[in-house]
Amino acid sequence: MLPMAKAKKNPTAGTQKVEEPVAVYLTEVASFTYRKFKRIADMVPFTQAEWASILHLSERTLQRYAKTNHSFEGIYTDRILQLQELIETGLNTFNSPEAFYNWLKKDKPVMGHLLNFESLVTNRGIQETINQLVRIQQGVYA
Repeated sequence: MLPMAKAKKNPTAGTQKVEEPVAVYLTEVASFTYRKFKRIADMVPFTQAEWASILHLSERTLQRYAKTNHSFEGIYTDRILQLQELIETGLNTFNSPEAFYNWLKKDKPVMGHLLNFESLVTNRGIQETINQLVRIQQGVYA
Protein backbone atom coordinates (compact mmCIF):
# COMPACT_ATOMS: atom_id res chain seq x y z
CA MET A 1 0.00 0.00 0.00
CA LEU A 2 1.34 3.42 -0.91
CA PRO A 3 1.63 6.01 1.86
CA MET A 4 -0.96 8.75 1.89
CA ALA A 5 -0.02 12.09 0.37
CA LYS A 6 1.04 14.66 2.97
CA ALA A 7 -0.29 18.17 2.88
CA LYS A 8 2.09 21.03 3.64
CA LYS A 9 1.03 24.54 4.45
CA ASN A 10 2.00 27.16 1.94
CA PRO A 11 2.75 30.30 3.98
CA THR A 12 2.40 32.67 1.01
CA ALA A 13 -1.02 31.59 -0.17
CA GLY A 14 -2.51 30.22 3.03
CA THR A 15 -3.41 27.01 1.18
CA GLN A 16 -2.07 23.51 1.44
CA LYS A 17 0.22 21.93 -1.13
CA VAL A 18 0.01 18.17 -1.64
CA GLU A 19 3.22 16.19 -2.16
CA GLU A 20 2.70 12.69 -3.46
CA PRO A 21 5.26 9.90 -3.12
CA VAL A 22 6.91 8.73 -6.32
CA ALA A 23 5.55 5.35 -7.34
CA VAL A 24 8.18 2.62 -7.64
CA TYR A 25 6.59 1.47 -10.90
CA LEU A 26 7.24 4.84 -12.55
CA THR A 27 10.98 4.66 -11.88
CA GLU A 28 11.10 1.11 -13.28
CA VAL A 29 9.31 2.21 -16.43
CA ALA A 30 11.51 5.29 -16.84
CA SER A 31 14.71 3.27 -16.61
CA PHE A 32 13.81 0.26 -18.76
CA THR A 33 16.79 0.21 -21.11
CA TYR A 34 17.51 -1.86 -24.18
CA ARG A 35 19.91 -4.03 -22.11
CA LYS A 36 17.03 -5.05 -19.83
CA PHE A 37 14.93 -5.82 -22.89
CA LYS A 38 17.78 -7.84 -24.42
CA ARG A 39 17.93 -10.11 -21.36
CA ILE A 40 14.26 -10.92 -21.91
CA ALA A 41 14.60 -11.22 -25.70
CA ASP A 42 17.51 -13.66 -25.36
CA MET A 43 15.25 -16.12 -23.54
CA VAL A 44 13.41 -17.01 -26.77
CA PRO A 45 14.37 -17.38 -30.44
CA PHE A 46 12.20 -14.51 -31.75
CA THR A 47 13.71 -12.63 -34.66
CA GLN A 48 14.27 -8.88 -34.54
CA ALA A 49 11.46 -8.46 -37.07
CA GLU A 50 9.11 -10.45 -34.81
CA TRP A 51 10.05 -8.34 -31.78
CA ALA A 52 9.53 -5.16 -33.79
CA SER A 53 6.08 -6.33 -34.88
CA ILE A 54 5.04 -7.38 -31.37
CA LEU A 55 6.25 -4.08 -29.87
CA HIS A 56 4.81 -1.96 -32.70
CA LEU A 57 8.24 -0.48 -33.44
CA SER A 58 10.32 -0.53 -36.60
CA GLU A 59 13.36 -2.78 -36.80
CA ARG A 60 15.45 0.35 -37.33
CA THR A 61 14.17 1.84 -34.07
CA LEU A 62 15.13 -1.35 -32.21
CA GLN A 63 18.58 -1.16 -33.79
CA ARG A 64 18.95 2.45 -32.60
CA TYR A 65 17.85 1.46 -29.09
CA ALA A 66 20.47 -1.32 -29.13
CA LYS A 67 23.21 1.00 -30.29
CA THR A 68 22.57 3.65 -27.61
CA ASN A 69 21.01 1.46 -24.86
CA HIS A 70 18.05 3.84 -25.06
CA SER A 71 15.23 3.59 -22.49
CA PHE A 72 11.87 2.45 -23.78
CA GLU A 73 8.80 4.64 -23.36
CA GLY A 74 6.21 3.46 -20.84
CA ILE A 75 3.82 1.93 -23.34
CA TYR A 76 6.60 -0.28 -24.74
CA THR A 77 7.87 -1.16 -21.28
CA ASP A 78 4.39 -2.35 -20.30
CA ARG A 79 4.26 -4.56 -23.39
CA ILE A 80 7.76 -5.95 -22.74
CA LEU A 81 6.89 -6.77 -19.13
CA GLN A 82 3.70 -8.51 -20.27
CA LEU A 83 5.74 -10.47 -22.81
CA GLN A 84 8.23 -11.37 -20.08
CA GLU A 85 5.37 -12.95 -18.13
CA LEU A 86 4.31 -14.83 -21.27
CA ILE A 87 7.86 -16.05 -21.94
CA GLU A 88 8.43 -17.20 -18.36
CA THR A 89 5.10 -19.04 -18.35
CA GLY A 90 5.89 -20.59 -21.74
CA LEU A 91 9.36 -21.72 -20.68
CA ASN A 92 7.88 -23.27 -17.52
CA THR A 93 5.33 -25.12 -19.68
CA PHE A 94 7.63 -26.43 -22.42
CA ASN A 95 10.98 -28.20 -22.24
CA SER A 96 12.86 -25.71 -24.39
CA PRO A 97 12.61 -22.22 -25.88
CA GLU A 98 12.39 -23.81 -29.32
CA ALA A 99 9.43 -26.01 -28.32
CA PHE A 100 7.68 -22.96 -26.88
CA TYR A 101 8.41 -20.94 -30.04
CA ASN A 102 7.10 -23.75 -32.27
CA TRP A 103 3.93 -23.93 -30.16
CA LEU A 104 3.43 -20.16 -30.54
CA LYS A 105 3.78 -20.45 -34.33
CA LYS A 106 1.00 -23.05 -34.64
CA ASP A 107 -2.67 -22.09 -34.99
CA LYS A 108 -4.64 -23.07 -31.90
CA PRO A 109 -8.46 -22.86 -31.90
CA VAL A 110 -9.45 -21.30 -28.58
CA MET A 111 -13.03 -20.37 -27.74
CA GLY A 112 -14.11 -19.80 -31.30
CA HIS A 113 -11.02 -18.01 -32.65
CA LEU A 114 -7.44 -18.82 -33.58
CA LEU A 115 -4.57 -18.13 -31.23
CA ASN A 116 -1.11 -17.98 -32.84
CA PHE A 117 2.07 -15.91 -33.00
CA GLU A 118 0.23 -13.01 -34.65
CA SER A 119 -2.00 -12.85 -31.56
CA LEU A 120 0.96 -11.36 -29.69
CA VAL A 121 0.49 -7.98 -31.37
CA THR A 122 -2.35 -7.15 -28.95
CA ASN A 123 -2.49 -7.10 -25.16
CA ARG A 124 -5.57 -9.30 -25.28
CA GLY A 125 -3.80 -11.84 -27.49
CA ILE A 126 -0.83 -11.97 -25.12
CA GLN A 127 -3.11 -12.46 -22.12
CA GLU A 128 -5.14 -15.16 -23.89
CA THR A 129 -1.89 -16.96 -24.77
CA ILE A 130 -0.77 -16.79 -21.12
CA ASN A 131 -4.18 -18.15 -20.07
CA GLN A 132 -3.83 -21.03 -22.55
CA LEU A 133 -0.37 -21.87 -21.19
CA VAL A 134 -1.74 -21.95 -17.64
CA ARG A 135 -4.50 -24.30 -18.82
CA ILE A 136 -1.87 -26.59 -20.30
CA GLN A 137 0.07 -26.55 -17.02
CA GLN A 138 -3.12 -27.46 -15.14
CA GLY A 139 -4.04 -30.19 -17.62
CA VAL A 140 -7.22 -28.53 -18.86
CA TYR A 141 -6.05 -27.77 -22.39
CA ALA A 142 -8.96 -27.85 -24.81
